[in-house]
Amino acid sequence: MLLGRTANGLYWMTRYIERVENMARIVDAGLRLALTRTDSSADEWASVVLSAGVEQAFRERHDEYTADTVSDFLLRDVTNPSSVLSSIETARSNARMVRTALTRETWESINEAWMTCRRMLASPIDQRELPKILDAIKRETALIRGAFHGTMLRNEIFDFAQLGIYVERADNTARILDVKYYVLLPSISWVGSSLDNYQWESILRSVSAHRSYRWVYEADYKPTNIADFLILNRRMPRSLAYCYQMIAESLAYLAEDYGERHACHGTLEEIRGRLKPGSITSIFDVGLHEFLRDFIRSNNRLGNEVAENYRFF
Repeated sequence: MLLGRTANGLYWMTRYIERVENMARIVDAGLRLALTRTDSSADEWASVVLSAGVEQAFRERHDEYTADTVSDFLLRDVTNPSSVLSSIETARSNARMVRTALTRETWESINEAWMTCRRMLASPIDQRELPKILDAIKRETALIRGAFHGTMLRNEIFDFAQLGIYVERADNTARILDVKYYVLLPSISWVGSSLDNYQWESILRSVSAHRSYRWVYEADYKPTNIADFLILNRRMPRSLAYCYQMIAESLAYLAEDYGERHACHGTLEEIRGRLKPGSITSIFDVGLHEFLRDFIRSNNRLGNEVAENYRFF
């Protein structure tokens, strides 16, 4: 049986690696969105901060929402525990703590990503270099993921790591979708406009779903289709349904390995019940914002229950 401290290290290692990539994608989306209207780019950057879930911390450090202040806060600011620099540092610390549970390839890819990010983000970023830096960050996390999935034994070590990835990813996708509907559009009159379509395209890009969406819907940017794709499509690797399919698989293996089910298994079934195929109409009837807020709270509860049930502390 895996020690709770080791399970905790694996879970948070992968959560923070996922967060590194998510922050890079959110800033990338902000860059694209800010190009749609130069007269109100502050609104777009404010939505990026909201999407990252760090509004209060940002306001304590900065007075204005600009490309410089937001990108610096989300990428370089070590006082922000969710910044890329902070997250890769925390991920590496956890990886070092569970070093003997990792393959050599996985540890080396994490260590290399840590060195690369520290080097790239050592100085304030020239905005002309920002797209290249964001691509490099995403590439480093992809290399970690490739090493991890290509070399790790599918045992309880793998399952706790998987839980960290998908709890974090589900939270990120839900937040991005919620900000789009609740904050991003300046007024209802923009819905269906070319601006609205460009913003939707940017949101899809921020969760690596732009091309795959076009394969399914042929670039028909309808809010119901996009919400259905990012919430209920079980073949889209960043959708809520896919994340919970993977969480369910890992929790099922853990229940089998440990010979018992816990409160987190009940919460899992409750959440999956809300993510049934074809239920997007009922989600809109209740209210997308309300659905996503409830999902984020439930997803956080599941993460807390996993930690408690498997004695992370």
